[in-house]
Amino acid sequence: MTSNRPRVIVTRRLPDAIETRMMELFDAHLNLDDTPMSKAELIAAVQDADVLVPTVTDRIDPETIAAAGDRLKLIASFGTGVDHVDMEAAKAHSIMVTNTPGVLTEDTADMTMALILAVPRRLAEGERLVRSGQWTGWSPTTMLGHRIWGKRLGIVGMGRIGEAVARRARGFGLSIHYHNRRRVHEEIEGELEATYWESLDQMLARMDIVSINCPHTPATYHLLNKRRLQLMKKDAYLVNTSRGEVVDENALTQLLGQGAFAGAGLDVFENEPAINPKLLALDNVVLLPHMGSATIEGRIAMGEKVIINIKTMADGHSPPDRVLETMF
Repeated sequence: MTSNRPRVIVTRRLPDAIETRMMELFDAHLNLDDTPMSKAELIAAVQDADVLVPTVTDRIDPETIAAAGDRLKLIASFGTGVDHVDMEAAKAHSIMVTNTPGVLTEDTADMTMALILAVPRRLAEGERLVRSGQWTGWSPTTMLGHRIWGKRLGIVGMGRIGEAVARRARGFGLSIHYHNRRRVHEEIEGELEATYWESLDQMLARMDIVSINCPHTPATYHLLNKRRLQLMKKDAYLVNTSRGEVVDENALTQLLGQGAFAGAGLDVFENEPAINPKLLALDNVVLLPHMGSATIEGRIAMGEKVIINIKTMADGHSPPDRVLETMF
């Protein structure tokens, strides 16, 4: 690897400004047609790269990492989550992993708040009714939803995004509750007037709206399983803008179909882009195509972080956003 121009392979199209800067700084190879790489193509890429820039849809599994040999030094992921990279395999092969934290907080919190509003007020159903041509005009009993002012919001995962959601929700008159691995600082609790629940089960049973904002890890896989989903109140709503794997989608679909709780707003899915067909058929669910972080500003900020991480490594220093620190 030439110290200041590492060979960088990018798996998907990135904003033009980011790709242009990568071409200026690195020996960059871009995916111009934006076609997702197959596993064979990913293996070929890691064998030919000093740095791989994957996205959340690229599965960098142990077999792919083992094929890299000694050349690959950095997996500079374009995204906050790193559940698509096998961290143990990367560590075993002394490959550093970086991500792009912090820059998507406000965008994802905006989308979460949009779903918190959209589901109880039946916005997607109303939009479909207008487009269908079957709307006959206003009436006192048409499209009745639920007020969110004064309701209890339970946030699962009070990290950066969870706190940003809480700040927005307070402005809409929601009472803030949360469950987290660790209790947040008392100053933050005081600012948000937030109630901490050590028991997720106890919190779920008492909330009017539940927002999933924790990362996907082995510990959070199916965190909201059928048993926990059944704890929710019959008139409660679930919103997920985190990762689909945190919720048992089959159980969610079954319970929503049975009317076990009132509805859901989902921006992520367990096997995306595949979605349970029965979930697609439900009217009490708002479904979005994983667009919580999809702003121009956010994507550019992500790319800038990727570039900084690569450039820092190429200059012989430790990247600022390293997830896995190894000797390199």
